[in-house]
Amino acid sequence: MTRVLVVDDEPQILRALRINLLARHFEVAVAPDGGSALRQAADWHPDLVVLDLGLPDIDGVDVIHGLRGWTAVPIIVLSGRAGNQDKVEALDAGADDYVTKPFNIEELLARMRAVTRRTAVQDAEPARIEIGGHTVDLADKTISGGVRLTPTEWRMLELLLRNPGKLISQRQMLTEVWDSKHTTETNYLRQYMAQLRRKLEPDPARPVHLLTEPGMGYRFQP
Repeated sequence: MTRVLVVDDEPQILRALRINLLARHFEVAVAPDGGSALRQAADWHPDLVVLDLGLPDIDGVDVIHGLRGWTAVPIIVLSGRAGNQDKVEALDAGADDYVTKPFNIEELLARMRAVTRRTAVQDAEPARIEIGGHTVDLADKTISGGVRLTPTEWRMLELLLRNPGKLISQRQMLTEVWDSKHTTETNYLRQYMAQLRRKLEPDPARPVHLLTEPGMGYRFQP
């Protein structure tokens, strides 16, 4: 049974999520603030954390940093704040995805399933992944149909394919594909993503696998 830690300072949200998740056969623990969330996570070792960013004692981003100091547990953040900056900071700190308040429970469940699948895929270390009618062999670095990629295109594509469904922030992609000196060069991302879509998407103008979330980052949708 999947163990989910829900962290939120709104009692009605904690209660609603606990009831809905228990009804779907999750094991659930709740925490009303960041300090108790960190203690609960250390004691209980959840399989997934659903974390509100607006906590009364510790900012949610700092809770993510605290968790990432010792665990790779998937984290989905809940954000009621306007704009993208807090979500970007959460993703850069190590969150796996986000849901904006007010949210539909089915949307949250879909995100939970996606990060759970991604964790399982990473554990299995798949060598071949299907995308746009092509088979990408990550071990041999080949693509069916004679598609050829530059080294930079390969690094971008591999980062996305090894994290199916996960939103990769612009900063993370720039840091991992280039280096920490290029974290503002978002024009690089647009240029190379356009090239990848031309090579791999059936209709590059309407991508269905290599998706952009404006101002946030990129996501591989299997």
